[in-house]
Amino acid sequence: MDIFTNIKEKIKGLPDSPGVYQFLNEKNDIIYIGKAKNLKKRVSSYFNNTKSTQYKVKLMVNKIRGIDYIIVENESDALLLENNLIKKHKPRYNVQLKDDKTFPWICIKKESFPRVFSTRKVIKDGSEYFGPFTSSIMVRTLLDLIKQIYPLRTCKLNLSEENIKEKKFKVCLEYHIGNCMGPCEGKESAEEYMIKIDQIRNILKGNIQEALVYMDKIMRKYANELKFEDAERVKEKINIIEKFRSKSTIVNPKLNNIDVFSFRRKEGIIAVNFLKVSNGAVIKSHTLELLDKLNEPEDELLAFAITDIRFRMRSNAKDMILPFNIGDVFPEINKVVPIRGDKRKLLNLSQRNADFFINERIRQKQIFVRKKNKTKVLDNIRKDLHLSQTPEHIECFDNSNIQGDYPVAACVVFRKGLPSKGEYRHYNIKTVSGPDDYASMEEIVYRRYYRLIKEGRELPQLIIVDGGKGQLNAALKSIKKLNISGNISIIGIAKRLEEIYFPGDPIPLYLDKRSESLKLIQQLRNEAHRFGIDFHRKKSEKSMLKSGLDALPGIGEKTKQLLINRFSDINGIRLASKDELVVCVGRKKAEIIFDNFHSFD
Repeated sequence: MDIFTNIKEKIKGLPDSPGVYQFLNEKNDIIYIGKAKNLKKRVSSYFNNTKSTQYKVKLMVNKIRGIDYIIVENESDALLLENNLIKKHKPRYNVQLKDDKTFPWICIKKESFPRVFSTRKVIKDGSEYFGPFTSSIMVRTLLDLIKQIYPLRTCKLNLSEENIKEKKFKVCLEYHIGNCMGPCEGKESAEEYMIKIDQIRNILKGNIQEALVYMDKIMRKYANELKFEDAERVKEKINIIEKFRSKSTIVNPKLNNIDVFSFRRKEGIIAVNFLKVSNGAVIKSHTLELLDKLNEPEDELLAFAITDIRFRMRSNAKDMILPFNIGDVFPEINKVVPIRGDKRKLLNLSQRNADFFINERIRQKQIFVRKKNKTKVLDNIRKDLHLSQTPEHIECFDNSNIQGDYPVAACVVFRKGLPSKGEYRHYNIKTVSGPDDYASMEEIVYRRYYRLIKEGRELPQLIIVDGGKGQLNAALKSIKKLNISGNISIIGIAKRLEEIYFPGDPIPLYLDKRSESLKLIQQLRNEAHRFGIDFHRKKSEKSMLKSGLDALPGIGEKTKQLLINRFSDINGIRLASKDELVVCVGRKKAEIIFDNFHSFD
């Protein structure tokens, strides 16, 4: 017997009305919730034309064992109900909202001499709440702006008229430093205080122009009364507001209280961006990510996201800018799909925000994949080198000298298969004379791990030495001196044939040239070599610069160091003008140096 026979019978009895349907599995769990303009037609479509149905949809349909439905008045009600039910039940096959967090608000408290502060709890006590804001940084910025312009109280005292008259309170430090005008002692009237609250309310609503007009009037009044210091203070506040407004995207002052939505889909990621426009300025932006498991139509996904965003943002805008038509939903709202003009610019801006969001998500995924691949490579190294643990922390050493001159060394650090450049270290060889690679390697390995042990820092799981058996044995001497040979694995890699040497084993290991393990070991070796060569080159250039100045009278070590810091190398000094040299070392020495390099010009 066809397992869908009973379901198809139930479908025949479904109404032709708008509503919400729920698909149930054999455990009676809800696995999918959808809305429909016509319940019978929409639910029937899942069981008709199965050949053209997508695989994921077929997979879901095969698990359906029951259908429930709720009839509503219209499609908009169905959309809202669908949204609420999905949030409550979180069905397996539905689109998921990935940012169900609490947003911050700015509250003007209902009380005598109202306080203004941020909160994440909306309490129905008659207070005014502005938001929600999708950025806590923006909340802090607005509150800092308000604090600079309008001194308000921050205390929780009951500043009733009776308490103030009875002088129950004294002004605090906030009054003395100018952050409050002292309403607790009657130094500021309720009327004066509420004027500031009205201005703050306008700023929070995005009506900044009204606040500017009022403050300009006050500034001119002070100027006419020859109170120039007071006028200057008001002017500074006007500048602060203007600066804040300039950070908003100004579109067209005639565009007011409009919601803008854009929809973008790329590489399996869906982003819906929301912009709030008030008095021609974008005052709010938020991007919602959707996980679409059934490749549902774009208009349905966008309508779903709009319902959620408007509910959470408490938007009551009657005008909406959209990237495409979403049908008959939201009949009470004027929906526009603009082709050109200011509204099109707003849509383009929203789309750019959505594109940026998606590209960032893709970048994060790529980083995750790279880290995952590196984890696999590190596990391969553990197997190929027969290590006791996965080498998530690897360090590699290399010596650099040319015919024994300026011997230096380098240590590079990789963590989880990636360079940790902040931990790279250069070394000047201190105890070795002449070109002795083995002794130099012994010195720097000892210095490196003596310091790590002394500072209580973690040791690497694997040490790589650039060189063959000689360099490896030299490094091993230091490891044994420090008594840490049982905690660390160490290998040497010889350049000619890329042989891998192990302590006490005269026969090297040859890894496959295509091996990811060998490629990472080579990357460490090459990075240590590059880092060491760069240090050697800089050191030799500075030495050449100093030696090139040694024969000049009156040019001492301090002067040489000034020249090095300013011009970097001997060519920089040679190309410098006399005036540049004068600025660096003074006229007398500048003339000596300049004449030395230009005597044959």
